[in-house]
Amino acid sequence: MFLLTLLQIVDLLVSVVVFLIIVQFVLSLLIAFNVVNTSNQFVSAIYSAVNALLDPILRPIRRFMPKTGAIDFSPLVLILALNIIQIVLRNLVIAGY
Repeated sequence: MFLLTLLQIVDLLVSVVVFLIIVQFVLSLLIAFNVVNTSNQFVSAIYSAVNALLDPILRPIRRFMPKTGAIDFSPLVLILALNIIQIVLRNLVIAGY
């Protein structure tokens, strides 16, 4: 029962992090193509809050990733790593029952 609860908590946290990564990606595209302006306080607050939440997680990944110019693959690596953790935990729960 404990492992199932742990799996559900991890699934929820992974969903939240993936959602934040998607929000960061969409906002950065909207800002880059001048659809929204960072002088808007609401947009600026949302973008800085999302970056403040994700930067501590993405910074260690960026250190090990090779430089690819303007394209940042660290969010993709994070999503893949979180999905791998989910798969491993799910298989542990299945093996435990």
